[in-house]
Amino acid sequence: MELIIEGLKKALDIILSADPEVIRITLLTLRVSFTSILISTIIGLPLGMAIGLSRFKGRKIILIFINIGMGLPPVVAGLWITLLLWRSGPLGNFSLLYTPTAIVMAQVLVSLPIITGLTSSAFQQINDKLLLQIKAMGATKRQTLLILLKESRIAVMAAIIAGFGRVIAEVGAAMMVGGNILGDTRILTTTIVMEVSKGNFDLALALSFILLSAAFLITGTLTFLQQRTRNL
Repeated sequence: MELIIEGLKKALDIILSADPEVIRITLLTLRVSFTSILISTIIGLPLGMAIGLSRFKGRKIILIFINIGMGLPPVVAGLWITLLLWRSGPLGNFSLLYTPTAIVMAQVLVSLPIITGLTSSAFQQINDKLLLQIKAMGATKRQTLLILLKESRIAVMAAIIAGFGRVIAEVGAAMMVGGNILGDTRILTTTIVMEVSKGNFDLALALSFILLSAAFLITGTLTFLQQRTRNL
């Protein structure tokens, strides 16, 4: 208990003193997390809608792979991205390994199946009678998609929240592809792991409180927006 109290005190000291290094690490954490979830949403939302609304051969197999991807171990994602960006890999000439871009790629790999899968599940549950009513009203394809998106907005927001929760807490893949380089690729989760390995539990706890606070504020805001849509 004393260790937790000391960690809280140190977290407050770090925040009040505006430690430049911690601020840099926190901002990088938020930047790569927001970038990753934005890319995953842009790709996963329309993909999930298409899979959820369409009926085609091989659809069940695709859904199986998406569901497997939802539980993809981060270290496996990190390994694949590392092989892709390695010097002898397909993208080795771009020198992206051990950069924030590599961390974003790994985080997209672990969050994209979550957003795609949960969005697909939401659209599969849409009542067929609603689709018939929309068609009877003479709505265009674009109007139909917008109406269905509005009907499923709570579930879609839940998918985004789940995806964000995955990337903000990710550590294995980020450590593997980012290298935890000070001033370049060090983020909160990898810093916590490093400080624990060094026995600096008070600093690790302080950083964990900062990470939890950021996650709480962002997830809380997304949840507020999600619940607000119920009254619209």
